[in-house]
Amino acid sequence: MTDKLLVTGASGRLGQAVIRHLLDTLSVDPARIVAASRTPEKQATMAEKGIETRRIDFDDPEATAGALTGIGRMLLISTDALGEPGKRLSQHKAAVAAAKQAGVGHVVYTSMPNPEDSLIPFAPDHLGTEQALAESGLGWTVLRNGWYMENLFMSLPGAVASGQWVSAAGGGKLAHIALDDCARAAATALADGVTANRLLTLTGSQARGTSEIAALVSTLTGQKIDVVSVSDDALRQGMIAHGVPEILAPIFASFDANTREGKIAMVTNDFETLTGAKPRALEDFLTAGKGALLARAA
Repeated sequence: MTDKLLVTGASGRLGQAVIRHLLDTLSVDPARIVAASRTPEKQATMAEKGIETRRIDFDDPEATAGALTGIGRMLLISTDALGEPGKRLSQHKAAVAAAKQAGVGHVVYTSMPNPEDSLIPFAPDHLGTEQALAESGLGWTVLRNGWYMENLFMSLPGAVASGQWVSAAGGGKLAHIALDDCARAAATALADGVTANRLLTLTGSQARGTSEIAALVSTLTGQKIDVVSVSDDALRQGMIAHGVPEILAPIFASFDANTREGKIAMVTNDFETLTGAKPRALEDFLTAGKGALLARAA
């Protein structure tokens, strides 16, 4: 079987980080790596490093199968098609079918924790993709990526500036993990050559609630933050009032509801088992981002 490793979504933030870890952390020969996206012309820097670039579009199944020719292992990064119900799952199923048609040996997929019992509207996309892989006959690794630390910066700079963090998460907790750690895990799973099917849930090492995180940020920045608890509907309406598109506001609000109901409270050591490294601590991540936290308070 070919030893070529293909990364989909290679122009995106996670895809770029995966390729960086393949090169720098795992010392994979650039000639083995294929960076695939809908816009390969944006990947000139990768091509300069000796990485092959290919165009891949899951809405074009025949072209997708062609793009996967000669690939041994493939990382399927979940797409961002959230605005049209059913589209993302359709894209993922097309990618799995194309991988089988092209003779790919193993697919690594970026999923989410607990998709079978989640309040998040796009959870069925992930569960359906996992099921498609299980039924495909392909080898697979499912990485259920926890909630990224980076997502906190959608709320925290405003909270630092105003002194209030509006939340519907109640007393729920979750163990945030850095996007870069998830990228390292994906690169490792792609390159390690393991053929057995694996399902891994990637989390940080400690679950915290909104009040605990607010206290950490208050201590770090010197700006007191009070958590203001609201209902799911009030949170959704507030998002819309602040410019979040109506089609996305219920999705974003569901993240808090999912946390409140304990659907993402798990803490695992799967990241460390897979990579041999400790996940980044939230305290270190927030300290590194102190400037961004204070930007709107200046």
